[in-house]
Amino acid sequence: MKKILIFTAIAGIFLSASISIARTKLVALPERADVVIRLDNPNYTLVEEERILTLQKGTNQVDFSWTGVSIDPDSIRVKIISHPEEVKVISVSYPPEENSLVWQIYSPQPYEEKIRISYLLKNIDRLITYKAIANKDETNVILQSFLILRNFSGEDFSMAKILLDYGETFEKSVSHEETKQMLLFTKQNIQIEKKLTFDARKLPWDPEKVTGNVGIPVTYEIKNEKKSGLGDFALWGGKARVFQDDGKGSTIFLGEDNASFTPPGEKCSLYIGDSRDIVVTQRKIKEIKINIRKNADNQIILYDTDEIIKAEIENFKDAPVMLTLIQNIPGEWDMEETSHQYEKEDANTLKFNVNLKPKAKETVTFHYHRRNVR
Repeated sequence: MKKILIFTAIAGIFLSASISIARTKLVALPERADVVIRLDNPNYTLVEEERILTLQKGTNQVDFSWTGVSIDPDSIRVKIISHPEEVKVISVSYPPEENSLVWQIYSPQPYEEKIRISYLLKNIDRLITYKAIANKDETNVILQSFLILRNFSGEDFSMAKILLDYGETFEKSVSHEETKQMLLFTKQNIQIEKKLTFDARKLPWDPEKVTGNVGIPVTYEIKNEKKSGLGDFALWGGKARVFQDDGKGSTIFLGEDNASFTPPGEKCSLYIGDSRDIVVTQRKIKEIKINIRKNADNQIILYDTDEIIKAEIENFKDAPVMLTLIQNIPGEWDMEETSHQYEKEDANTLKFNVNLKPKAKETVTFHYHRRNVR
């Protein structure tokens, strides 16, 4: 299928006595000499192709046309490669009601001139997917990234160089309506951190009052940094499937998640399922109003609170576990006392990291005051 065409028209002046006769000759050019498909922008696909123009001395007309191909006309550019100091693009025009444009190119003498044409092409895109295989101890993974190229542009590409902003450069032929999968990279021994997170804003506080066992979300956290075996480039978002080595020569499927775009230095969390070996029971054991302020009509307009929350955590596993407790305190507040240290993620979000011994229980208590509650 050939949908993008280029022609040259050579304008010459022939003198016979005092009469000048204009002649225009239209010649189709050879196929592309080289094609590059750039996929490093998630919203646009840039195509760069090189052609050899047979230029005559004087002004040459070059027609670039396309049919059944979605090209952004404003994005089309031409660059002179062989003789950039001598050969010049004089003008560009767009014939009415046509998918085409016309360049006027001046050459001081006949040349076989290499040019590079670039344009944004629609309906050709890519997906990034990942496959991670964790070791039995869940301390590192083998991480593979794949590029899935989908061409519905209406154009065939023969042995095109396919570039993302990382990984290998591929040289593949891609036909219209064809989908291809290519391996971008394989990284061995990528460090991971297994995390269990109880978010009090999302999970029930008392699992006994809920039908069925409440699971604690489990994630693998990968940091895009040199220390972890990555960090050379950003990781594009995409579907990730996570497996684990079962220690018997095969793997088990843990889960599937959508990895987010992860710049160097940032973390990517992959949800792999819920753990029912950890049980969290949380209750508010104290909540009273203090420092009550009233208006002239004896109506309460502001008050503070005195509150205590207790979270009881039980580990039924035979191995130690680190659980992250996410708590939220709305409005203004100050902490009176806590049983464990915490980090403030923002003005209202607290994070407790609790280390649990095998078959052990741990209780987290925090006593706080909310201020100026209406």
